[in-house]
Order: sequence, then C-alpha cells, then structure tokens
Amino acid sequence: MSAILKGFSLLALTTMSVSSLNSNTSNVTLKDVKKQNGKTKIVIVGGGSGGLSVASQLKRNFDSKGDIIIVEPSDKHYYQPLWTLVGGGIFPRTDSVKDEKDCIPSGTNWIKDSIIEFKPDENIVITKNGEKLDYDYLVVAAGLEIYWDKVKGLKENLGKNGVTSNYSYDSCEKTFDFIKDLKGGVAIFTFPNTGIKCGGAPQKIMWLADDYFRSHGIRDKVKIEFNTAGVSMFAVKKYSDALDQMAKNRNIVQNYKHNLIEIKGDAKEAVFETPEGLKTEKYDMIHVTPPMGAPGFIKASPLADPANGFVNVDKETLQHVKYENVFSLGDCSNLPTSKTAAAITSQAPVLVSNLISHKVGKKLEAKYDGYTSCPITTGYNSLILAEFKYGNVVAESFPFDQSKERYLPMLMKKYLFPTAYWNLMISGKWYGPKGLFNPCPPPKVE
Repeated sequence: MSAILKGFSLLALTTMSVSSLNSNTSNVTLKDVKKQNGKTKIVIVGGGSGGLSVASQLKRNFDSKGDIIIVEPSDKHYYQPLWTLVGGGIFPRTDSVKDEKDCIPSGTNWIKDSIIEFKPDENIVITKNGEKLDYDYLVVAAGLEIYWDKVKGLKENLGKNGVTSNYSYDSCEKTFDFIKDLKGGVAIFTFPNTGIKCGGAPQKIMWLADDYFRSHGIRDKVKIEFNTAGVSMFAVKKYSDALDQMAKNRNIVQNYKHNLIEIKGDAKEAVFETPEGLKTEKYDMIHVTPPMGAPGFIKASPLADPANGFVNVDKETLQHVKYENVFSLGDCSNLPTSKTAAAITSQAPVLVSNLISHKVGKKLEAKYDGYTSCPITTGYNSLILAEFKYGNVVAESFPFDQSKERYLPMLMKKYLFPTAYWNLMISGKWYGPKGLFNPCPPPKVE
C-alpha cells in the first residue's frame, strides 16, 4: 500500500507541530562545525522536502553517533504542491510557507549557505562563502533549477500583461487574479520541452480555470488551449486517455509539440516552436510552466550524469554509480520517474537504509521501485489520483479506478496531504509504502 493511503489512515497521529522540530537545532557557521571523534559526519545539500526527510530519518537512526549537517541558503520552506490550489483561489499562499528554522530536524546543524562545488574524490564540498566542508557521507537533495530566462520575455512580464505561473511563490496568487478577472478571450496553459516538477501540474490549474469559468457562466466566452511540447496529456497511458477524453468533452484545444519560447507582453502574444515552424498566438491570459533542469553546480560536477546533468545514481539503491559514500534523491537525481513530493516518501527510507547499511558494512538491500504520485485536480471538487512506478506501470492504492474523477482524492489533496507533509514527512515519520513505522527499518549504527 502506498504512502498516500498510509498517510490517510494515520492522519489522526499528526499531532506534533512543526515548530517543535527545531528545539535542539542550531543554525551554525562552518567554523562551528567540527568533526567529532567517533561520529559519522553526514552533509545534506538541500533543506527541501528530500533533504529534511532524510535528515530526520538519519538522525533517528544514528542517534548520538551522527553529526548531520544541512546546507540550505533559504530562510523559507515551501510546500509547493499547494501552489496549484493557491492559483485556483482555494488557499492563500501563506498556507504554503514556514520558516526554514522551524522545519530543521532537532539535533541537526543548519548551515545557511549554498554549495558551489563538489570534490567527491576529496570528500569535500565548497560553499558560496568559500569555505570547505568535509564529510563521511554526502546526500544531494538540491531540487530543480527553474530556467525563467529560457523563455524570452517571461521574467519581465510575469505577474502582468496576463502572464502568470504557479511555479513561483511570488506569482501563484496572481494566477487566480487573472482567472477571476477574465470575462472572455483566450486562456493558454503551457508545458515545456524539459522535465518539470510533477508532470501533471501544468494542466491542474487549467482544469480549475475551466471549472471556474463554467460556474460563473462564461465558459462559452473563453477559449482554453493546452499547448504542450509533449505528445500526450500525461506520461502514463491510463491517465492520459482519461484526460484526453476530458479535454474533448470540455472543449479544450490540445496543441501538441508546441514549445513556448517567447512572451510579447505588450502585444499579449506567445511564440511557440512547432514542427511546422514558429507560431505566434494571441492570448488574454497565459499560465506558463517554465523550463527546468539540474542546478548548474551539479551539472558542472563529477557527480553529474553526462546525459542530463542530474546526480548519477543507481535507480534502485540511490547510491552514486561511482562514489560509494554519495547518495541522492528527489528532483536533482537522475531517477527515471516523475519528480514529486510523493516520490520522496518512498525514496527517503530507501536512501537512509542503504546509507546506514553501507556504514555498517552490510549489503545495500533496500530497493526503490520508482513509485510516485501525481494528484491531478480536474475541478474544485474532483481529482484524478495518478500513481505509478518505473516504466509508467500503474500502482494504485485504492480499490477503485483512480483514473476516474472523484471527490475523496480532492479532499485529501486539500487537507490530508499538507497536514501529512508538515507533521509526518519532513519530520521523518512518514516511511513510504512500507508504512509509518517501517517493518524493515534500517540497521542501527552501534
């Protein structure tokens, strides 16, 4: 049974507040961090969902014998899956953010800095401030980099001239402003020619907008287009077929192999690359999903997969293919699965188990099967809950067809998932498909 179903059944246990996580956490400088005799020094690059989940689980298993350091430059921690609902006017964006200091696991050290260089042959990382930090183990959980500049005119027009994106805390609320202010015209929703955070997200807001226009009696005055660089509605055929039929039923124009390359804000025009050449379209509002990829400091490092720039790890063990003491998970890894928070719930316990197994000289037996989930909002009270694993093999949790729109998954999306994220996942209590208390826990460090 997946992490989603486990989280639902255990919602009543989510009583620990996030603010209590950091009661024994220190925000330190590099000069304060010293390798202590008898301790294993673990450096975690990134304080997002992957980094915090791993740090929490490692701290629990290493107890007092682990010196766990999180390197993260941001003061804020965001629950980004909520930004779709913010863009739909369901929640304020403030519900998606907490102070990073209140999310750092108790007993770990937080260095408020960023990494600019990896030297895995020397077991060293170099920070932006020019300091060197050594490690026994390195966990890379740095997320994705958003390439706003790769769409000409996007940054200059974001938040004005009808241009918005749910992929930024600064602009996600503007999405709903444009939706509710639109009284007619053309609304375009884009999908880039790169991998992105959650493959279903670009169309989630489109379905919410469609529902909003219908409920306000103006749908017949609005032309909705889904302009995607891809060749289908979704990567997994079962869900793609359902979404394709929905688009036809709801009179949504599907333009495949349309990759956005430029926004002309003053003219309200969008330019797309297509197989037939450049195509310019007029719009009244446009929701842009920007291109994304591996962070530059990873692409330029020895850790990178030369094919795509992501951290090159074994897809089952999450261990680097060359450096035994390096592991990675989440969006910055080259794992061939959809990049979602749900994927991390399955990846984190595998990584922790294998890192500790390596430390105590045991075989790396924990295996990640590629499980991920993408809750696709199809209206204000409906959702398709896509769950799948490597090879786009469907891996559903519930005893019903999850490709059908239902209210229960939408209820979970609104209330269960955020609660579970803040109180279970990043505090290390959500162990993925093996369950909250993990029947096969990693070996203790003795």
